[in-house]
Amino acid sequence: MHRHHSLRLTGYDYSSAGLYFITICTKDRLHYFGTISNGEMILNETGRTAELFLEEVSIHFSHARAMSPPPGVPPLPGVPPPANQFGQPIAGSVSVIINQYKSSVKRWCNKNGHNFFQWQPRFHDHIIRNKKSYQNIVNYIRNNPKLWKEERSYLK
Repeated sequence: MHRHHSLRLTGYDYSSAGLYFITICTKDRLHYFGTISNGEMILNETGRTAELFLEEVSIHFSHARAMSPPPGVPPLPGVPPPANQFGQPIAGSVSVIINQYKSSVKRWCNKNGHNFFQWQPRFHDHIIRNKKSYQNIVNYIRNNPKLWKEERSYLK
């Protein structure tokens, strides 16, 4: 039996208040959400839906707020508190929120003729612990589309 090694920080309570930079990817990193043109992301129907569902995270999880790529970037809240223990997913935790989001997008895709859409399993998280780290991530999010080469192959 194959066991996956957890990428979560041991001993950190992911259901507690904190600020996280979460990276989720599509299977094989295929570009299902649109294209990049002149350094800007042009969302297609699937991309607009995924962005809408991301914006609605706080409706379903009142303690959470998702931040899609700017324009507006919220101020950095306090440093997250240290942890309890690692175990099964906890209602309202980062893992549960990400899994619900990914399921919602996939369900919409299936109902709207995009059955080929797939997520990569799991996700990567980075706990933001200070203002410098936060600002580096904000800059990364803002500048990421500009770093893509337009001639890059969208299907590998």
